[in-house]
Amino acid sequence: MLTVGMLFVVSAGLRETGVLDRIGHYVLGKARTERSATARLAAVVVPMSAFLNNTPIVAMFMPVVIDWCRRTQVSPSKLLIPLSYFAILGGTVTLIGTSTNLVVNGLLIEAGKPGMGLFEISMAGIPYAIVGVALLVLLGGRLLPARKELLEQLGEARREYLVEMRVAANCRLIGQTVEVAGLRHLPGLFLVEIARGDQTLSPVSPDDRIETEDRLIFTGIASSIMELERIPGLVPDVDPGYEISAKGQRQRKWCEAVVSETSPLIGQQIRDTDFRAAYGAAVLAVHRGGKRIVGKIGSIRLRAGDTLLLQVGRSFLSRHRHDPAFYLVSDLENTRPLRTDRAWIALLMFAILLTAMTSGFMDALVAATVISIAMIGTGCLSIADARASVEWQVLLAIGASFGVGKAIDNSGAAELVASQLVAMTQSLGPIAALVAIYLITMLVTETITNNAAAVLVFPFCLETANLYGVSERPFVVAVMLAASASFMTPIGYQTNMMVYGPGGYRFGDFIRAGLPMSVVLALVASVVIPLAWPF
Repeated sequence: MLTVGMLFVVSAGLRETGVLDRIGHYVLGKARTERSATARLAAVVVPMSAFLNNTPIVAMFMPVVIDWCRRTQVSPSKLLIPLSYFAILGGTVTLIGTSTNLVVNGLLIEAGKPGMGLFEISMAGIPYAIVGVALLVLLGGRLLPARKELLEQLGEARREYLVEMRVAANCRLIGQTVEVAGLRHLPGLFLVEIARGDQTLSPVSPDDRIETEDRLIFTGIASSIMELERIPGLVPDVDPGYEISAKGQRQRKWCEAVVSETSPLIGQQIRDTDFRAAYGAAVLAVHRGGKRIVGKIGSIRLRAGDTLLLQVGRSFLSRHRHDPAFYLVSDLENTRPLRTDRAWIALLMFAILLTAMTSGFMDALVAATVISIAMIGTGCLSIADARASVEWQVLLAIGASFGVGKAIDNSGAAELVASQLVAMTQSLGPIAALVAIYLITMLVTETITNNAAAVLVFPFCLETANLYGVSERPFVVAVMLAASASFMTPIGYQTNMMVYGPGGYRFGDFIRAGLPMSVVLALVASVVIPLAWPF
């Protein structure tokens, strides 16, 4: 349980430094069809979920998927269930892929049996995941609904800002075409023109090359502008006081301010307002009454009702919330800057963790604890962020399920059920018992949490193995896989609940997509497990 908690912190460190974020936005960049987008998601999400907690991965990819769907007019309901399922499948590939595997492995050691290595479960997990991915890529389009009403909601107008970005000398985009740089199909953004000295390139061609000191003028929503700002070397150009260092940005945040009719800013060009001196803030972008503003942002003369996107100090809201210069000053949620200057440290820490756990040089709990502390100590995330990243409800459910599992074992219920199971399957042998345990676990995990299902069924594995006089390993692996096989309901696995609302799903959608997955993967497990761990 403690290991699971520490891995939440490690995942948070990778998220806060932008490592996960950068991977996410490259995945769907060149996808043009629903099937290619599904395949690209699988190629990245499954390997990532094999080593990281599923929840932050799904949380990171959801907005990326929704923005891609908006651009390509594909309903998000076609991709969000596959996103959740890919995270579930990836969790079955390694011992640390999901908390369930760690919990069952802990119970195995507690029972006096040898624990599993990091990749031992991979012998069954890899073919299991490959078949699941193939099923979703090939048949997902037919199994999943297309919620047109949701697509219409995504198409509703949202506030678009005009923003001007300068290409600094260290920008990785220099020398690349607009198409190759990925600026042609940005989620929620449109590249209006490129200003190069006295020359203006408009409309922008996908073959236009980006050069040093180019001014790239975009229109887009606030959240997408924030993503644009995270590209190293791409600097907001309208205000020289804008803080661009990762360390400095962490001391500032974003907010929106609407210019009032009595504001001294009215009639002034943005470049002449000297926002830094007057308000302790820097202008990033401007929005005007639902219309797309043309021209360079610095030369725009402000009017009453204009909305400014600002980078401000932490006290800006309290000082200017009632300032007569603005009708409204509001904070923007989820605009905390990433700690990109610590990205290489987070990657190094994660590599050390994998090496320690793979080689067996260090116990999993000790390794996860050391790396978690190192993530905080090196500034990859704060103590508050680390504390917030731990999903205490998950840990509480794991702890409570231990008690229930122990009660089942001590009361003799495990022996009773196992003996009945053996009696029913004796003529067919231990493989039939393995299939029965897999199916029981799979059905239980659809109604309660995966961890609780695994802990409840685990005692039956040991008793069944004892009664048959065979190794407990195949039964334990069956429980690990089946406890994660929550495909038919949204309530059995946390990532299913995460996509349920944004995908506009109905309960029956999970049965329609998950039933074929569950049947096929049950067959795969029944064949692969006895081959990898003979009785």
